[in-house]
Amino acid sequence: MAAAITCSSTQYRKFHRPSNIQSSSSCFATKTIELSNRRNSSSIYRALRIQNAAMKQAKTPAEEDWKIKRPVLLEKKVRSVDVKEALRLQNENNFVILDVRPEAEFKEAHPEGAINVQIYRLIKEWTAWDIARRAAFAFFGIFSGTEENPEFIQSVESKLAKDAKIIVACSAGGTMRPTQNLPEGQQSRSLIAAYLLVLNGYTNVYHLEGGIYNWFKLDLPTVSEE
Repeated sequence: MAAAITCSSTQYRKFHRPSNIQSSSSCFATKTIELSNRRNSSSIYRALRIQNAAMKQAKTPAEEDWKIKRPVLLEKKVRSVDVKEALRLQNENNFVILDVRPEAEFKEAHPEGAINVQIYRLIKEWTAWDIARRAAFAFFGIFSGTEENPEFIQSVESKLAKDAKIIVACSAGGTMRPTQNLPEGQQSRSLIAAYLLVLNGYTNVYHLEGGIYNWFKLDLPTVSEE
């Protein structure tokens, strides 16, 4: 009888372990699953980071170029003004609006009293080199079929003294102000021109934010040479 009881007890213990052992095993299994899930989540996160880094677009030449120009403009205290402020400065403080758009656009319509020195001009003679450069100009928001005006500074110097009060303007204007989408602002023809002016000794250079587009939009004084 005793042997039978012993055998029965052994079988009972084999198939019915104490509750504390079951609890320990269950806890161990849960911890193992949690650790495995964490490792899997971590691996997925690292994979996504690598994928996002690979998909992130490289900086364009214009963006790299702007990273050089913008600090210089800020250091030289080139101030941005809106069109109404520009008109006031023109009327009350003898500021000159320097319109750097192509000559054809300037003649079509421009702020009254503005002078024109185009920073980019229509390409006069197409060469293989000119054709190859067309894509590069797109980075600067410059239309195809234009090239840098090598006589820009020389032409400005023939019209404006180094201490002249200048407001540089182009079509859109660009901005030096950071925004959520543009943390370093946005380059434009007028800002490129302002950069060249301050590098060449001009000391009173302002920039028309919003550009000639906003000037026309608010119906401020304009003239045409057509």
